[in-house]
Parts: sequence; structure tokens; C-alpha cells
Amino acid sequence: MKKLYVGGLPFKTGDDELNTLFTSYGKVASAKVIKDKFSGRSRGFGFVEMEDDNEATNAVTKLNGSEYEGRKLVVNEARPMTEGGGRRENRSWGGNSRRNFNKW
Repeated sequence: MKKLYVGGLPFKTGDDELNTLFTSYGKVASAKVIKDKFSGRSRGFGFVEMEDDNEATNAVTKLNGSEYEGRKLVVNEARPMTEGGGRRENRSWGGNSRRNFNKW
């Protein structure tokens, strides 16, 4: 099974539309559009899992750079998540580190 990243999606695209887009290239195990956790609106990207690696590779070749509802798609093999979910560490507030923030 191969997991694909799909970027450049129109914000109105839902899971079903994403699934339909990839079904013509092979068997889709899952299709998920990522949504903002606060507003519930699409973030313009999603992930598709395809059961056959050759079908997934074909979908990447055909869909990457193609236009879908007026937007240019970016389709490639998804990278594995990094530890910590990709969040940035050592954030600062107004130039002060959190360590120094409580000194005020």
C-alpha cells in the first residue's frame, strides 16, 4: 500500500471527490482531505492510500501538475511523519524565550 500527498486542492473538495479523482487510476483504500481543527474548513491538501504501488505511481505521474477545478495539483509519495508531528520547537514570544517570559 502506498500513501500519496495531494496538494493544491480546491477548498470545496471533500473526501468523496478526492476518492473519485484517484479511483480512475486504481483501487483506493482511503482518501482524506485535511481540515482546520478550529474552523472545520479544508486546508487545501489531503492524503490518498492506494492498494497497488504501480497504480499509485501511475496516479502520481498522471495527476502531478495537472489542473483540477482551476487549480494545479501537487501529487507525490507522502513522507513519513516526523516525531512530534512536525511542530516547531523553541517558539518565541516577542523576542523572548518562554524561559525568560516569566521573569517580567
